[in-house]
Amino acid sequence: MEFDVPRWALAISYWIHLLATVIWLGGLVTMTVVAWPAVRNRLLDSEQWSTLQKRFTPLANASLVLLWITGFLQMTSDPNYEGFLAISSLWAQALLIKHIAVIGMMVFGLAIQWRIQPALARLAILEEKQPAAAAEEKANLVQQEFRLLRINLVFAVAVLFFTAVATAI
Repeated sequence: MEFDVPRWALAISYWIHLLATVIWLGGLVTMTVVAWPAVRNRLLDSEQWSTLQKRFTPLANASLVLLWITGFLQMTSDPNYEGFLAISSLWAQALLIKHIAVIGMMVFGLAIQWRIQPALARLAILEEKQPAAAAEEKANLVQQEFRLLRINLVFAVAVLFFTAVATAI
């Protein structure tokens, strides 16, 4: 059930897909492995961390949209593609697990964007008026955020692994 896509369109799709992957996963690795330890060691303050998040979030979201569009084009153009939820081959199984990991990354990323970051922004206002009251809640939210970032990184490694499996077939 392969679709006939011109080679030039497929080549551009792969290029955009790779760029979006580098931005999304590279940003996640940078935030988790480089920036977060700098925050913990007080080399970056919470304002700098927040600035990094504000810069990375729209890039990650745009990358995700590009990944879905280009990934769909690539998947449906692959000779191994047998149709929606046809998982009779190792290629299809690897792709299914990869997509489950991508959805996991999206869920945890959205939890950070829509739950943790707004709560931290609200706490910043409280922190100005009642620093002691906000300190414990802030520490809890920061720990949750880092836990979600690490889980996201595990999902990212799984995405890359299952992409490699599907590509090798």
